[in-house]
Formats: sequence, structure tokens, C-alpha cells
Amino acid sequence: MKAVGYKKSLPIEDAQSLFDFDTPKPEPKGRDIRVAVKAISANPVDYKVRKRAAPPEGETKILGYDAAGIVDAVGPDVTLFKAGDEVFYAGSIQRQGTNSEFHLVDERIVGRKPKSLSFAQAAALPLTSITAWELLFDRLGAVPGKSVDPRTLLITGGAGGVGSILIQLARRLTGLTVLATATRPESQQWCSDLGAHAVIDHSRPMKEQIEKLKLPPVALVASLTFTEQHYKAIAEIIAPQGKFGLIDDPQEFTVSAFKGKAVSVHWESMFTRSSFQTPDMIGQHMLLNDVADLIDKGVLRTTLDRSFGTINAANLKRAHTLLESGKSRGKIVLEGW
Repeated sequence: MKAVGYKKSLPIEDAQSLFDFDTPKPEPKGRDIRVAVKAISANPVDYKVRKRAAPPEGETKILGYDAAGIVDAVGPDVTLFKAGDEVFYAGSIQRQGTNSEFHLVDERIVGRKPKSLSFAQAAALPLTSITAWELLFDRLGAVPGKSVDPRTLLITGGAGGVGSILIQLARRLTGLTVLATATRPESQQWCSDLGAHAVIDHSRPMKEQIEKLKLPPVALVASLTFTEQHYKAIAEIIAPQGKFGLIDDPQEFTVSAFKGKAVSVHWESMFTRSSFQTPDMIGQHMLLNDVADLIDKGVLRTTLDRSFGTINAANLKRAHTLLESGKSRGKIVLEGW
């Protein structure tokens, strides 16, 4: 089968940073299903792993986590899917990735593909949807339901992949006031179109901008990017006894900044369940099915922004380059071989 991989952690400009190669088709065992991959999307975790985690000498690592495709074969213990089912999912960071024609994934982290979406549109959603859902409801404790919630959720980096689905989830499924941040006019418009009540520029002092808006107290914060640059300012903004959640990898982060206000700090990683085989691992299967239902009912929409063509090393290098620039919006998708 065709695949895209790397052997050494190299700058994306290097010819060998990502390359096309052929490898045997994997065989499913246990609760694994084998998916014929039709479309993938790129995420910041792809380039972060490429840059930081070189595979063992002589081995080729296949990146990629998001995928949409058709079940091709199932392991002996599979009960949730059968050959021919259309699925979407974000795979495990512990295993070979989705940048391959066929991919093995545990059925407990796979959902049914939304019927109303193409494979490309569906591939944009799994990793960011799981991250946003777990961050909003499991980590920050937002209350689902449209009853009035007298709090504001601040989302820094609202135009990115996670922010794009988090804005929708918070606006459509809760009573929170949703405040997003973005710097460029087109990114600010993107956030507004997705449902943010207000958008501010995080390249300028946020406190003054928020005070002018006269919103409910900022009690929940989803810090999605550049946490090390913003967390001290957020510590001044956030309401006493608020909740601060983050997903990125700040080089400098002092949790004591939040002590005076008794603010709780929460990390979110959607790979935790699959990496540690947690008892609630199947929760991601159910979560993705819920997302598919919400998509098909018109409550949520895909966050696909750009299509970079077929799945190959050249196009994935373009995707990594854009993601590394920090100027991407929504999701980048590749489709077909």
C-alpha cells in the first residue's frame, strides 16, 4: 500500500522530511478495524511529532491522526462495525498513522461518518471535535443545555482547528457567552460566522477590550495556542474560582499565577484514552457518533477550510508548512491517492 512517512526529524524544507513509500497492508487483530482511508486532515500534532520524535533507527514512521474512510476488514473481537461501514476518527498517537492507504484503529475510538458530509468534509472533524468536546464538558465542566449560563467562555486562538469546533459546541449546546480571539480580519470574521458572540484581538491587551464589551464574567478559559504568552494576562482577567484549560505545550507556565483566585487548571489531550486504554475509552466512539448526529441535524458544520489535493508527501509538506506558520484557519484536508 502507499504511505507517507519519515525516518529522521528534519525541517519541512528538507527533501526527506516526508517521503512517499510502499509498505505491506496491515492485518487487523482483536478490536482493530482496517480502514481504507479516503481522506485525512493535518493537525499541529503532526508536525510536532515529526520535529520531536524520530523513529528508531531503520524504521519509518507514518504520521496522521484524522481520517475518514470505509471499513475494509475487522478483527475477531470487533462488535461495533463491519466491512463496508463509512467511518471517521482520530487514531492513537502510539501507533502508525493515517497517512496510508489502509490503517488499523481500535473500534472504540471510531465513529460513524456523518451521512451529510463527504469524506473530505468528515476528515476535518474528529481530532478537533474530541479535543473541543472533552475540554468544554469534561475539563471545564460546561453545562450542556440552552438554559441561561451567566458566564463567558474565552477561547484564545478561535480560528484554529479546535477553536473552530469549540465555538460551535459552546454556542449551540450551552448557554455560555462565547468570546473568541483572533488577530487577522478574516480570522475574526471566521469566528463570528461560526457563532462567537464577540471577537477580540489577542495581539493587543485583552483586558481593556473585554471590559469595553461588558460581557458576563470570564469564568471559563480555553487556551488553545501561545499559552506562555497569554496566561499571565488571563490570570488577571479570569473570574475568581474560574477554570483554565489548555491544550498546547507552553515552554514557560507558572500555575501559581492562578492561586490567588483559586482558579483550577486543566490539561486536555484527546490521546489520553487510547494511549492508556482507559476504561472509558469507548466514550470517544459515542462522542463521535454524537458529533455525526449534530452534523446531520445541521447543528454543527464542518471546519474544512482548504483542500490540498491528493494524499502524498508533497502536499503534506505544504500542509505542515502552513500549520507551522501559525496562520492556518479551520482545517486542511487531503483526499484520495
